[in-house]
Amino acid sequence: MVMKPAELKNKRIGVLMGGLSREREVSLRSGSGCLEALTALGYDAVGIDVDREAAPTLGREGVEVAFLALHGKFGEDGAIQGLLELLGIPYTGSRVLASATGMNKVRTKQVAAWYGIATPAFAIFDGVHELEAATRDAAARLRFPVMVKPCEEGSSLGVAKVESPDRLAEVVHATHGDFGPSLAEEFVEGDEVTVGLLESEDELTALPVLQLVPGADFYDFHSKYSEGGTRFIVPAELPEPVCARTRELAAQVHRALGCRGFSRVDFIIGADGAPQLTEINTIPGMTATSDLPAQAAAAGIGYEELVERMLTTAMLP
Repeated sequence: MVMKPAELKNKRIGVLMGGLSREREVSLRSGSGCLEALTALGYDAVGIDVDREAAPTLGREGVEVAFLALHGKFGEDGAIQGLLELLGIPYTGSRVLASATGMNKVRTKQVAAWYGIATPAFAIFDGVHELEAATRDAAARLRFPVMVKPCEEGSSLGVAKVESPDRLAEVVHATHGDFGPSLAEEFVEGDEVTVGLLESEDELTALPVLQLVPGADFYDFHSKYSEGGTRFIVPAELPEPVCARTRELAAQVHRALGCRGFSRVDFIIGADGAPQLTEINTIPGMTATSDLPAQAAAAGIGYEELVERMLTTAMLP
């Protein structure tokens, strides 16, 4: 049985933010906004800046329900979810397996491909195989330009556009040195869009498609988190059949990965109008410049209501 907001108001809510990843500052901004919203709504909420002493801190603060506003490693990848499972603390959003799978762009693509969901062609550089041979194979097989991305980073951290095969090895080596395993994905010329999903006890709702028009060449970290760095168009200025298909695919990806509560799924719409999956975010940003609150607003859901709906997902089975 899903606990109702009135019942949750009798619980101590810990808003987990900050953390140990490279997205710490973004997480602090997300968490601060969520904490402010929950407090305004009358919840007994406390901010928890997550570090390696998270378990005793949660106990000391008497946290009974965890609202996850963590981004990146140790927060979005199943690590904190596993700790909360061990501690018996209900938490918002996806469970361990879906979190770990969604954080890894390669695994997400592989699951999507199994379900017949299109994604740009890619090559993997996982460090298990010799990088020189892997980059030569990728240079011969992929169409350029390509996007080189860390496998397990969010917020477009470490993403680089490579225009020609002769630069691929250099960029892959640099990315591997900074971030570990990476992938190269064919660059698809088209519209960048994203779809937020909200789950309740009996339905999964896809929010209006948001079209992103970054000021840079692509939707990089600066474009995401700088005021005016990206123009949002919501609902997207795309044909309705394309938007409907994108929303349908977003729900398919959410379900295929076993996500719970909420997510945000990103696509590129190519010249043929067909959406191609790029990644999923199991803990979307909740800052003033984040996509999910903008999509929710377009659906008539204010920031505080959105946060409260996210909180209730802690009680989903």
